[in-house]
Amino acid sequence: MAKRVLVLGLGLIGGSLSLNVKKEHPGCTLIGWDADDKVNKLALSLKIVDETAVDYKKEAVNADLIILAVPVQSAVEMLGELSELQLKKDCIITDVGSTKTTIMDKARVFSEKGAAFIGGHPMAGSHKTGVTASNERLFENAFYILTPPEGTPASKIIQLQNWLRGTRSKFIELHPEEHDRFAGMISHLPHIIASSLVLKAGEMGKENPIVSRLAAGGFRDLTRIASASPAMWRDILLHNRQVLLEMLQEWDGALQEVKNMLEEEDKIGIYNFFAEAKALRDQLPARKKGALMPFNDLYVDIPDHPGVISDVTGILAKKEISLTNIRIIEAREDIMGVLQLSFRSREDLVTAKQILHDHMYETHELL
Repeated sequence: MAKRVLVLGLGLIGGSLSLNVKKEHPGCTLIGWDADDKVNKLALSLKIVDETAVDYKKEAVNADLIILAVPVQSAVEMLGELSELQLKKDCIITDVGSTKTTIMDKARVFSEKGAAFIGGHPMAGSHKTGVTASNERLFENAFYILTPPEGTPASKIIQLQNWLRGTRSKFIELHPEEHDRFAGMISHLPHIIASSLVLKAGEMGKENPIVSRLAAGGFRDLTRIASASPAMWRDILLHNRQVLLEMLQEWDGALQEVKNMLEEEDKIGIYNFFAEAKALRDQLPARKKGALMPFNDLYVDIPDHPGVISDVTGILAKKEISLTNIRIIEAREDIMGVLQLSFRSREDLVTAKQILHDHMYETHELL
């Protein structure tokens, strides 16, 4: 009898995981469910899933693998409902949430029922959202964190990795508390800081409209992560509340140190502050996938000439290279303009760079 996989939530992550499982395990039946019935119909028409469920609880009792690809708060609620069902004895349940402690606490009951819950967090994403953005290469070479409860048989962890091997991810096991602390520092706190910067710039822009124009360049790129879903980040902050409270306290202390150096005009201290940060930043792996998604952006110098933008996009279109975003950074009379092109993957960027170079366009990347 064919194995049955149930994916709850058919957004970018759920849809992409569905494609990975279908491709790597063609003999299984993949059932999708989303709270929005329009999404269900779209996923079916795009052949991202084989079937869709009206009542996911009825499908859950026959599933061999259940993937909760919904926001953390929704996952917590669904786990409560699933725990009341008579799931298959060897069923494996996993999630994709950005915080793990709350999820793992809620999932303890499954070990008593014979099913195995293994927390998961694929550290990959895209500037696009929704089921139509599903991409079977989304997780390739990304870190995929697993947080199995203590005592979970190694065979179950291996089974889950086999189910997910189509992602081509790098699997890492962490304790839930470790995951939330690490994610807090390299993902959650940066989102708070970026959003705070945008709000402060917005306040200044109300009195000085020129601020919005000045923020259109590097500031916009620096704070790009502030464009993420408010509902998703509300849930992440609340579920990682204690970790972030401690980190924000430490952040306040770090800013106070900078303030003290400015008040004291401490030239050496200020220099060392930037020098140490530069040295550490320069040691970070370049062009690797991590908790925050790398920006596959290429900057193209373009002359002030009619049709140049359509020429660039046309060159790439002929080679079937898709763009996820395009933005004109500068285009004024008598000066060289800049196009910012965003690509789905690093591979597409490298190919596009070579093609445009062959057509005499100057390009560059931000490191």
